[in-house]
This record gives sequence, structure tokens and C-alpha cells, in this order.
Amino acid sequence: MTGKMLGIDVGGSSIKAGVVDVGAGELLGELICAPTPRPATPDAMMPVIAALAGRLPEAAGRIGLAFPSVVKHGRARTAANVDHAWIGADGAALVRRTLERPALFLNDADAAGLAEMRLGAGRGVQGTVIMLTFGTGIGTALFTDGRLFPNAELGHMELNGMDAEKWASAHVKTVEGLDWRAWIERVNVYLERMHAMLWPDLFILGGAISERFADFEPLLRSQAEIRPAQFAGQAGVIGAALAAAESES
Repeated sequence: MTGKMLGIDVGGSSIKAGVVDVGAGELLGELICAPTPRPATPDAMMPVIAALAGRLPEAAGRIGLAFPSVVKHGRARTAANVDHAWIGADGAALVRRTLERPALFLNDADAAGLAEMRLGAGRGVQGTVIMLTFGTGIGTALFTDGRLFPNAELGHMELNGMDAEKWASAHVKTVEGLDWRAWIERVNVYLERMHAMLWPDLFILGGAISERFADFEPLLRSQAEIRPAQFAGQAGVIGAALAAAESES
């Protein structure tokens, strides 16, 4: 794969975009962002995406749009951290109408996982790998021998009578004012539960908070190896662009 592609990563609090050299798996220039609109409906979100794309005109071809939803046959099937008006929406068609360019629509954690497995912390790793993105929620991507099992919504696994992401996300850490030790203790419980079910060989911890990995690494406990995401908060944008490029090839 060669060329420059536009990757867009929609999150519960912000929308990020960047131009990616898909051959090198590198962001070209700055990562730009804008707040996710409230309410986060399709009609409200498309102008924000158009404005971001307008600031990055040098990318060509298909756009990759990573989105916090189960995506089946190009349509959003869930809406955990965006407006429920997205359920059933054809994300690729919305981008195509807005930007007059073809687009690939995929789950945001799957996009981040693709970036890490192709060119980052999971490159060359066989066996079972679970990518975790800690942000507004907890995104998860599951790989076996490098192959993606799409839409693995393990952030919604039940812990303490609630979705795991309502108890152990980075957003919860901020809202509840948890220090590293208190938050990582919750993360450790979550990792232990996933290990008991799936027996991964490697966990990759991503999201912007992974840039602070050195601060909490000594507190982590797991039978599986744990690595920080190489691309941190850029993984969704890079992975979306890579997925779009692969879909064209």
C-alpha cells in the first residue's frame, strides 16, 4: 500500500483527523480535532467532519471513518457514547454524501487494533491479542494470529453490576478523581476477567492515557504480557486510513 489517506476517529468527547502515509503507517503533519457535538447525531456530526476534512485537503481517495459502534455491513448497530439516532445509519454513505468521496466505516477499536497489529505494538505477534482503548468508554479489538474478529464489544462486559467501561474507563478515572493505584486496581480486575474467558497472549493498552504508561505500568497485574500502544491516541486515525487503503487494494 502506498499513498496518503485521510483517517477520522470519532470518540465520545472529540473527533480526530489526520493524513496518513499508509505505506509507512505514519501521520503526516498534525493530528487535528474538534469536540464531538451534543447531541452527537448524524446531522450534527457531519458538518464537524466536513470542517476537519477541509483542513486536510492533501489526502486523496477513500476516507476511513472509525466510529464507536458495532458496524455490520456498513451500518451502525449500537450507540453507546453517541446519539441513538446513529443506530441503523449507513456511516459510509453519510460521509460520501457530505464529502463527495468514498468512505469505509468501521468500529473504532477495530481500527486502532489494525494499526497496532499491522505496524505497532502487535506487529508479528501470533496467538491471541486483545487491544484495549481507554477513553470515554473501553474499546476492544480481538485478534487471533493477526486476524481480526470484528466488533468484540468487551468493554460492555458486566463488572460489579454494570458495563465494565462504566467502572474502569479513563473517563471514569477523571470523573471520580481516582489516582493511578485506585484506577489500575479496577483495570486489573477487568484484565483478569478477560483472561479467564479468552486466555490472550498479549494485551495492548491504548487510548491517549497510554502515553502515561510509565506512570502506571508497575501497578498492572496480568498473566498475559502487556504492552502500551505504539500509536497511543493516534491509533484510530492511522488504523482507519490503513483499513480504507486495504479496501481499495
